[in-house]
Amino acid sequence: MPTLLLASASPRRRELLARLGVEPAGVAPADIDETPRKAELPRDYALRMSREKAAAVDGGEHYVLAGDTVVAAGRRILPKAEDEATARKCLELLSGRRHRVLSAIALKAPDGSIRERLSETQIKFKRLSQDEIDAYVASGEWHGKAGGYAIQGMAEALIPWIQGSHSAVVGLPLYETRALLKAAGFDLG
Repeated sequence: MPTLLLASASPRRRELLARLGVEPAGVAPADIDETPRKAELPRDYALRMSREKAAAVDGGEHYVLAGDTVVAAGRRILPKAEDEATARKCLELLSGRRHRVLSAIALKAPDGSIRERLSETQIKFKRLSQDEIDAYVASGEWHGKAGGYAIQGMAEALIPWIQGSHSAVVGLPLYETRALLKAAGFDLG
């Protein structure tokens, strides 16, 4: 039976993978430059990041699963919020409008071949008041999150509409991940 390394330190990705009954043999976060290229579209960026993360990890006889989640407002790639000012800017931009979350996964086989999938989810935030933005920023949930929010937390109460995969927005599209793993010979029942 094949074994898997997860090329991510994200506890959310591990939790989601466990929903498929898969416990990775190890975690090996990829250390790559995640800077978008000039004029790179969000879809292309998400796929490139997942491929590069998978390729960067030496899995030996293991399969390597990598993922990347991108929040996009139009053609604009929103950053991972590392400070309050960035989180606030993201929330102000997303307030009252729809945006896309692109979640790409790549599975590298022991022979080095890579298969990939992409999930696209559309989300609409309610129009956020300044008090709601202040409260969310004060929560700290946004830290390290693409687009400055975590749908699996308090932000979910600010989202009246979602079309697509909730798990993809959290960080790992389960339908697409299951399909890739089954095609590679993982016994998922």
